[in-house]
Amino acid sequence: MTNMAYDFTAKDIFEVAIRIEQNGAKFYRDAADSVKDQGHKDLLLELAGMEDDHEKTFKEMESDLRKEEKQPTAFDPDDMAGQYLKALADHRVFFEKELDFSSMRAILKDAIAAEKDSIVFYTGMKEAVPGEKGKGRIDKIIKEEMGHITRLTRELKQVAKS
Repeated sequence: MTNMAYDFTAKDIFEVAIRIEQNGAKFYRDAADSVKDQGHKDLLLELAGMEDDHEKTFKEMESDLRKEEKQPTAFDPDDMAGQYLKALADHRVFFEKELDFSSMRAILKDAIAAEKDSIVFYTGMKEAVPGEKGKGRIDKIIKEEMGHITRLTRELKQVAKS
């Protein structure tokens, strides 16, 4: 078995960030469909909208990449690196977990865990991206996800009080 290492470009990371945000928006919309309380439903739909906004932000950031930030650093004609990143996004963050839609508290806890996983993913992938390939841009993604956790934690505290 051969051990293959890949260098990922900032473009690769942004494609995964976009996928993670799409998965997050779907999670929040599915959660909204599972709750009866209109206030909770509105909150979850608002969070889905935030994910949509972040997707747009990441698409804009991706479109601003310089040509050299988009170029692969290794020969990869079958896009194995891209497929690997997409699989990680689909199976690690927001999906392929036991999601609990039984209560708003459970939904928010799952969302916080998924946002933390996304930060871990981006932090790890940042280390795989050569310095000249856009590490600073990945830091912006991490900051956005930290903002999500702050909001979700605040909402969880409100739900716990009620």
